[in-house]
Amino acid sequence: MARSSRRSRRRSGNSAGLIVGAIALGLVSVAIIGAFGWLKYRASSTVAVDKASLCPVTGATSETAILLDVTDPISDTTALDLKNQFQQIVARVPVGGAIDIYSLTEKEGEPERTFHACNPGSGDLADEWTSNPRLIQERWEMGFEKPLEDIAGRLASGKAGDASPIMAGIQRINLEVFSNLPAGTPKALFVASDMIEHTPAFSNYRDGVAYSKFQKSEARDKFRTSLDGVSVKILAFQRPNLKFSAEELAEFWREWITNNNGYFDGFIRLEGKR
Repeated sequence: MARSSRRSRRRSGNSAGLIVGAIALGLVSVAIIGAFGWLKYRASSTVAVDKASLCPVTGATSETAILLDVTDPISDTTALDLKNQFQQIVARVPVGGAIDIYSLTEKEGEPERTFHACNPGSGDLADEWTSNPRLIQERWEMGFEKPLEDIAGRLASGKAGDASPIMAGIQRINLEVFSNLPAGTPKALFVASDMIEHTPAFSNYRDGVAYSKFQKSEARDKFRTSLDGVSVKILAFQRPNLKFSAEELAEFWREWITNNNGYFDGFIRLEGKR
């Protein structure tokens, strides 16, 4: 009886061991499958980007446009202040957000687009499990960071011009950049300029800053544009010897932006004078 009992206990022990082993193997299998699924999910949640623009193939998550008025030169002090403001704007663009930079020209409605790309995120933000941080860092530096640094370094290199079609420049940017974005996409426009509109249709030099006078001009309908959902902030260069104050000029542009359904986000007077 004792021998039979010992055999029974051994069989029972062996069975228990097989059961424990099977459970352990099952748990390991579940863990492996779970880990594989987690990695697959992480990889699938990383949106592919267009190689040329670095924008998500599903579309930019936000849009920031900058209009730089270089139709007249600015002082070194103003250029430094503008560079600092420019870098702060760029730093706030989220990963997947687009930046479009335009230079205002004398040609009405023909600002020159000098940059278009999305922030792809730096290598510091890359997931080492599902991507290559070194390649992502190189892509961010060469396609996004360095071109913007080059633009920031040229902010003082304006040249005197005969016209300053700011409204036409904003109108063109709105049509090219903002109009076709999906509803709900955050949209911001920054205008760096002395903000003195100067075209045959309307000129602050000639006509002043009374908005009632602008409304009677050809420019009201010619440069009308729907800035629905667009936040507009002005970075103003200060010009001496004007017939109106900076406050009056700011009010003129506030009225123009709000009358075109935009959101006026402020009028910042940059330091220094021409």
